[in-house]
Amino acid sequence: MIRVISGGILAGGIGLTAYGINASHAFGSEVTRFFTGNPSDHSMLMIIAGVVLIGAGLAGLFAGGKKG
Repeated sequence: MIRVISGGILAGGIGLTAYGINASHAFGSEVTRFFTGNPSDHSMLMIIAGVVLIGAGLAGLFAGGKKG
Protein backbone atom coordinates (compact mmCIF):
# COMPACT_ATOMS: atom_id res chain seq x y z
CA MET A 1 0.00 0.00 0.00
CA ILE A 2 2.86 2.37 0.81
CA ARG A 3 4.36 1.81 -2.64
CA VAL A 4 1.08 2.78 -4.30
CA ILE A 5 0.84 6.00 -2.29
CA SER A 6 4.53 6.76 -2.88
CA GLY A 7 4.05 6.17 -6.61
CA GLY A 8 1.14 8.60 -6.61
CA ILE A 9 3.18 11.21 -4.76
CA LEU A 10 6.02 10.71 -7.24
CA ALA A 11 3.67 11.08 -10.21
CA GLY A 12 2.12 14.19 -8.68
CA GLY A 13 5.56 15.68 -8.12
CA ILE A 14 6.57 15.05 -11.72
CA GLY A 15 3.34 16.61 -12.95
CA LEU A 16 3.65 19.63 -10.66
CA THR A 17 7.27 20.21 -11.69
CA ALA A 18 6.37 20.01 -15.37
CA TYR A 19 3.43 22.38 -14.84
CA GLY A 20 5.66 24.82 -12.95
CA ILE A 21 8.27 24.79 -15.71
CA ASN A 22 5.52 25.38 -18.27
CA ALA A 23 4.09 28.22 -16.15
CA SER A 24 7.50 29.87 -15.92
CA HIS A 25 7.36 30.38 -19.68
CA ALA A 26 3.87 31.89 -19.62
CA PHE A 27 3.27 35.51 -20.61
CA GLY A 28 2.65 36.69 -17.04
CA SER A 29 5.84 35.13 -15.81
CA GLU A 30 7.76 36.64 -18.72
CA VAL A 31 6.45 40.11 -17.77
CA THR A 32 7.49 39.53 -14.15
CA ARG A 33 10.89 38.30 -15.30
CA PHE A 34 11.32 41.41 -17.51
CA PHE A 35 10.80 43.79 -14.59
CA THR A 36 12.33 41.83 -11.71
CA GLY A 37 14.81 39.52 -13.41
CA ASN A 38 13.19 36.51 -11.73
CA PRO A 39 10.30 34.25 -12.75
CA SER A 40 7.02 34.63 -10.87
CA ASP A 41 6.72 33.34 -7.33
CA HIS A 42 3.82 31.07 -8.35
CA SER A 43 5.84 29.16 -10.93
CA MET A 44 8.85 28.87 -8.60
CA LEU A 45 6.61 27.57 -5.80
CA MET A 46 5.20 24.88 -8.11
CA ILE A 47 8.68 23.80 -9.21
CA ILE A 48 10.00 23.64 -5.65
CA ALA A 49 6.92 21.78 -4.37
CA GLY A 50 7.20 19.34 -7.27
CA VAL A 51 10.83 18.59 -6.49
CA VAL A 52 9.97 18.04 -2.82
CA LEU A 53 7.16 15.66 -3.79
CA ILE A 54 9.50 13.78 -6.14
CA GLY A 55 11.97 13.35 -3.29
CA ALA A 56 9.23 12.18 -0.90
CA GLY A 57 7.87 9.75 -3.47
CA LEU A 58 11.29 8.27 -4.18
CA ALA A 59 12.04 7.98 -0.48
CA GLY A 60 8.75 6.17 0.06
CA LEU A 61 9.41 3.79 -2.82
CA PHE A 62 12.89 2.86 -1.69
CA ALA A 63 12.36 2.86 2.09
CA GLY A 64 8.70 1.91 2.34
CA GLY A 65 9.01 -1.75 1.42
CA LYS A 66 11.83 -2.69 3.77
CA LYS A 67 10.99 -4.77 6.80
CA GLY A 68 13.43 -5.17 9.62
